[in-house]
Amino acid sequence: MTTQPEPGERPLDPSLSAITSERRRLINLAYRLLGSLSEAEDVVQETYARWYAMTRQQQDDIASPGAWLSTVAGRICLNVLTSARARRETYVGEWIPEPLPEATEWISGRPGGITVDPADRVTLDESVNMAFLVVLESMTPAERVAFVLHDVFRYSFAEVAEIVGRTPAACRQLASSARRRIRAARASTTPAARQARIVREFKQAWEAKDIDALVALLDPGATATADGGGVAGALLRPVEGAERIVRSLVQLEGRLRDLTFLERTVNGRPGLIAQEDGVTVSVYAFEVADDRIKHIWAVRNPDKLRSWTAEPQRPPLETPAPPQQDPDMDQERRLR
Repeated sequence: MTTQPEPGERPLDPSLSAITSERRRLINLAYRLLGSLSEAEDVVQETYARWYAMTRQQQDDIASPGAWLSTVAGRICLNVLTSARARRETYVGEWIPEPLPEATEWISGRPGGITVDPADRVTLDESVNMAFLVVLESMTPAERVAFVLHDVFRYSFAEVAEIVGRTPAACRQLASSARRRIRAARASTTPAARQARIVREFKQAWEAKDIDALVALLDPGATATADGGGVAGALLRPVEGAERIVRSLVQLEGRLRDLTFLERTVNGRPGLIAQEDGVTVSVYAFEVADDRIKHIWAVRNPDKLRSWTAEPQRPPLETPAPPQQDPDMDQERRLR
């Protein structure tokens, strides 16, 4: 039995599953480009809104809907990155990319046993560890988009050029410049098991208030950066040097005595979380090099901890809207 659409109702799209199946890839792309899951979700929502704003004929004229969605999402991300620089100038304190838990924590950590659709989860690999994302933050928007699209997602430079609005040769240069930044900032690789051991020893020394042990675990030139987003008590500037970092931890001890510290995976690497009454209030990511902690990133901004504490609000995939007059739309419709 076939259900006929009501008068005036849009017929079911037989290719809807193919369109919606792109969601996870778009979320992964946008998160790596922006370093923010909430902004990535907004980008994906806007991308789908533009798709559904077109007529059926306009949709059918697009040879590769997946490529179209990726191109549109990439352009929106580029616009967001460009405007983000101005917005972050007024951000209270340091801005750190939004930390993400491992998949099992993302699912089981929901109140009431609520699960998260796999399409809303970001694949955790080397392109999302905190050190990598922080280096991406130092790039120009065009460098970041060209590098992530080509080196991480394997887009051709011809495809990157359509998104960035430059020639393939220029995009090749952008990616090359970004690659040099990555190489310059890359620390020597430490096996995951050893990283986990060092983070565990750091946690134990912190809880035991063992100052000598803490200093020994930190690289002499280590840096600690906190992102509180205006939360009271959060550090506003990075702290450099092992002894200064330890002094800051000791000063914080009085305010942290009611917290419980747990070992967790943060963006695919060993990390820590701090919980108060079972609610995550801080997430700590680490970079370990030569058996010493080189960087600590502490995120306390509640807006960046929702993947650890509450169910993310997934926007509807299909949101029919009146056709939008967008200067990019005509070009987008002709892509591929």
